[in-house]
Amino acid sequence: MSESPRLSRFMPAGHRRIAVSFEFFPPATEEMEKTLWESIERLKPLSPQFVSVTYGAGGSTRERTHATVRRILAETKLIPAAHLTCVAATRVEVDSIVRSYAQAGVRHIVALRGDPAGGAGTRYAPHPGGYQNAADLVGGIKRLGDFEISVSAYPEKHPESPTVAADIDMLKAKVDAGAGRAITQFFFENDLYFRYLDRVRARGIDIPIVPGILPVQNFKAATNFAARAGASVPVWLAERFQGLDNDATTRKLIAAAVAAEQVIDLFDRGVTNFHFYTMNRADLVYAICHLLGLRPVAQEAA
Repeated sequence: MSESPRLSRFMPAGHRRIAVSFEFFPPATEEMEKTLWESIERLKPLSPQFVSVTYGAGGSTRERTHATVRRILAETKLIPAAHLTCVAATRVEVDSIVRSYAQAGVRHIVALRGDPAGGAGTRYAPHPGGYQNAADLVGGIKRLGDFEISVSAYPEKHPESPTVAADIDMLKAKVDAGAGRAITQFFFENDLYFRYLDRVRARGIDIPIVPGILPVQNFKAATNFAARAGASVPVWLAERFQGLDNDATTRKLIAAAVAAEQVIDLFDRGVTNFHFYTMNRADLVYAICHLLGLRPVAQEAA
């Protein structure tokens, strides 16, 4: 059987250099910690640009983030990008965290406003002595050091933004404050990303807008996540997972196919930089990166 023309054009990447980054969240239990580090070990030979570690508003979650970042620095050659929010914290507290990251060797921060302290669906209120929003936070980080700063972008707008235009205005404010990269909320329809990119460029924003890719490990969980994040779940996607609630093996195969279709289409349309929301699991992400033409460094050297 002859090779698919589309796949033969796609693999390997050839002169178009692929760059990937991976997002992890700090583990809450010993079992989750084991899973996280197995995933990091599995993915690190792919030489990602950086790996980001998410950050919560609570003190214990913050400390787990810091511990995970410190361990990545100590035990791997990966470049960590530490998430940072301004929720429920004063400027002094946030600035102290930034300085501690700098002392630990962190040079890349993902600066986010963060979810409201009361949880999804509640109204966000800035801390009286804190940074007011993500743009304000970016400016504060830049005043403290020469950090690389990534921020969020929303192809379907942030759920709290009144309009897409207002959302893009906020992105422009973050760029003006010093952000050098935007990573999008995940999406499943690529046209949403390209329409958003056109609007962002028309606004005069020229930093990289990296698509965030969510391989669907669990469709129900992804649907709930999408509802909170303001991301749409297309009917065709729901239909692909229909009837598979008790069939984990087939769900995994479908998830791989869906994610592969998405990244192939993005690549065919000129995208060469991808950020993967790993959910601390490596298998699907590793397979998609293999399809993108990425190979472990040791294998390439051999």
